[in-house]
Amino acid sequence: MRNKVKVPIWKKTNLTVDEAAAYSGIGTKKLRKMTESEDCPFVLWNGTKRLIKREQLDEYLENLSSI
Repeated sequence: MRNKVKVPIWKKTNLTVDEAAAYSGIGTKKLRKMTESEDCPFVLWNGTKRLIKREQLDEYLENLSSI
């Protein structure tokens, strides 16, 4: 059996929606809605799995005053 390495969320390049919600404080439903758009700058699709690009999410949120 292999030991899984636990990488802290703030060091991961890509986050699951649940991890991104915990990291950003934005709810999972809101994140899913935000990433439905084809021009979303921080979503990465791996087949049907939605991943959030952590650094691009940070940059996107820095320029917003409300969500």
